[in-house]
Amino acid sequence: MSELRWDPILEEWVVIATHRQDRTYRPPQDFCPLCPTRDPAFPTEVPAASYEIVVFENKFPSFKRVPDVPAVPGTEFQPTAPSQGICEVVLYTDDHHATFADLPVERIVHLVDVWIDRYEELGAVDYVKYVLIFENKGDAVGVTLHHPHGQVYAFPFIPPRAAKELSSSARYMRSRGSCIFCDLLRDELADGRRIVAENALFVAFIPFFARYPYEVHVMPRQHLTCLPELDPSQRVAFAEILKAVTTGYDKLFGFSFPYVMIIHQAPTDGEGHGHYHFHVEFYPPHRTADKIKHLAGCESGAGTFINDTLPEHTAAQIREAVKQLIAEECTSDCALHMRSCQGTGGEPDIRRS
Repeated sequence: MSELRWDPILEEWVVIATHRQDRTYRPPQDFCPLCPTRDPAFPTEVPAASYEIVVFENKFPSFKRVPDVPAVPGTEFQPTAPSQGICEVVLYTDDHHATFADLPVERIVHLVDVWIDRYEELGAVDYVKYVLIFENKGDAVGVTLHHPHGQVYAFPFIPPRAAKELSSSARYMRSRGSCIFCDLLRDELADGRRIVAENALFVAFIPFFARYPYEVHVMPRQHLTCLPELDPSQRVAFAEILKAVTTGYDKLFGFSFPYVMIIHQAPTDGEGHGHYHFHVEFYPPHRTADKIKHLAGCESGAGTFINDTLPEHTAAQIREAVKQLIAEECTSDCALHMRSCQGTGGEPDIRRS
């Protein structure tokens, strides 16, 4: 059963999806439902001996193309609605033991193409108002299937976090005549201390107001509202900066770093959203190598985050990790090289030779 229930106090929808209690939870190590089918007698979700990237609809979706009738009738004060939408799984590779950081740049570019395809196709469905592309990685964020994959949720409404960003950016554009994200990026570049990595087209940084100790935002220098606006060169630069951030995370403490990665982009509701600026946000749960930042009373109950670290310090840590990684991997004919950034003391610039 899946339905929407309205919270009149916070003025937002809550999804009730009871069937998800039965979703696959940490299957045996010798059988992964996301790996290629090795034995026809024991088929997986992919009926092929190998694959590159695969997209299929989630068997335990939060939203359904043909939604259920709400189990409990709502009221005028607390209405219910059918949970109509689409949920997809995106498999990055057939290598069960790989991670996003292990993917070659060329594969990530291909993945960006797939994300664009899903955004456009799902966004064209009449009842879809927002396409959310994301990845949950690692036990610490509750992942139960460790094969490298992400997800796509096609929402029948604009989710609260996106709605708040849209509202603030629209208000800022009306009052200042400029994009709030462009101005934020300009501010971060001018300061320089929180820059993690950059190339000619994208910048990765820990924001001044970071909620998580190692939270990283990736933003295009050009004002773009959504993934389909990326031209071929921007898609490559985007893949390179995502590779730099994820490998830098792994280098930071010497283990595969868990995170939630969210792609923020304009809704698909048919309205004009020229004031918005596409970007990616990473929320890693670690605050040290062996300590997790749990969301407790102040964060969960009040909605106010408390960051136990200084963004300028954590940015320097990741920046150094990325710098060391590139130095280790680069040779005289390497495709990546370093550039010293003014005002930041030698931060990495990831770009094609």
